[in-house]
Amino acid sequence: MANPYQVTPPPAPRRRSGGNVVAVIVLAVVIIGGYFVMQSLQKDDGKPTASPSASPSTKPTAKDPGSPESSSDTSSSWKVGDCGGPDPSKTPDGYKRAGCSDSGATFKAIDIKEASILPNAVQCPPGTDLMIDVSISYGGKGSGIPTNTVCGRNLSGDHPGDAGAGGGQLVKGDCVTSQAKEVVCGGSGAQKVLGLVKTKSECPSGTTDPIELTMAIGRPYDVICTDG
Repeated sequence: MANPYQVTPPPAPRRRSGGNVVAVIVLAVVIIGGYFVMQSLQKDDGKPTASPSASPSTKPTAKDPGSPESSSDTSSSWKVGDCGGPDPSKTPDGYKRAGCSDSGATFKAIDIKEASILPNAVQCPPGTDLMIDVSISYGGKGSGIPTNTVCGRNLSGDHPGDAGAGGGQLVKGDCVTSQAKEVVCGGSGAQKVLGLVKTKSECPSGTTDPIELTMAIGRPYDVICTDG
């Protein structure tokens, strides 16, 4: 016979799931990570820092003919007519803005283009001797965020970007070898560029040796029309 005075024990408490503990740990990591990110951005009062750096591009190849020397500058915005020159603090490839009458000025900006992450997508006007990628860096570290490309022309009489001079971006009137390497016109094996188009059928009359290039994202042409 059951004891009418026996007390039924309370049910055992349910074990808590470990999910809440994991959530708390994840939240703590996010908060701590966010704190350090904010500290990094707040250095130097959170203003863009100017730390110019540059690296010359590789020599022109059949995949990328006529590439100009390309450098980078992390100072603030440029405008057409500004001048610049080598930055002694970032030798040998750094550039910075300078007064056009300053002894250190070596080039003038003849055009300003929006930056692009696609190679060959930025096309400067004929006569461009060098291109400088402008970026803004926060916290004084890293290469920065690309903003513009400065198309520069030398202040001296040396203009490799002129048509036929053998430098700068490839333009109509330049000369290339049969391997699509840009060279000075008049030399042995130099072929005159009559047009830069997408397909051979678009080449102008007088074209005898169209050179088909390896496809490159961003480049506005795939065929160099030459007179052979």
